[in-house]
Amino acid sequence: MMTFPWNDITWVLLDMDGTILDRYFDDYFWETLVPEEYARRQLMDLARARDLVFARYHREEGTLNWTDIDFWSRELELDIPALKEGIRHLIEVHPDTAGFLEFLRQQEKRVALVTNAHYKTLSLKMNHTGLLGYFDAVVSSFDLGNPKEAVRFWEILHDRLHFDPSQVLLVDDNAEALAAAQTFGIKYPYFKAKSSSRQDAESHPDFFSIESFDELMN
Repeated sequence: MMTFPWNDITWVLLDMDGTILDRYFDDYFWETLVPEEYARRQLMDLARARDLVFARYHREEGTLNWTDIDFWSRELELDIPALKEGIRHLIEVHPDTAGFLEFLRQQEKRVALVTNAHYKTLSLKMNHTGLLGYFDAVVSSFDLGNPKEAVRFWEILHDRLHFDPSQVLLVDDNAEALAAAQTFGIKYPYFKAKSSSRQDAESHPDFFSIESFDELMN
């Protein structure tokens, strides 16, 4: 079993969707519910609606618009926040999350939630899960003006949190975000291989991968 060097860590940076929360909520919302609602509103065939909606998603991937629910409300002429609120019961915390957050508290590590999520989505999920109190800082890409896939995000985050990159563990299910963080200098970028309860775990060839936070607690 791997022994993680906790004595070398001062800050732990955790992604939200897919890392501490089950990504099924987001997958269902964007891949199923939104195309269905778009088809209903536009009076079109579901298959055509899916093609149109997915093409619009693809154009914005890797930008702040990608997770900007106000942008998508305008773009698709749908009330995206209301649709999310309507299925908030599907928001679930990964079963390994609470124990890991308690472990970090006992270890007296500083913990930040770092996410590309829009502040309205962030508020909905933190209110629903009750996890906010575990974090010393909560930072959205909308606060910093850059998505996590940009090295600039990590530069600005460093200026805000004043961490030593060589003493930081980052866990994320987004390999592009991990790559940007690693380029900046984050020493321990770990890939969360089990992001959705409805999908099999899938490791990443470029990063140390974990299926569960339990693998880090030793």
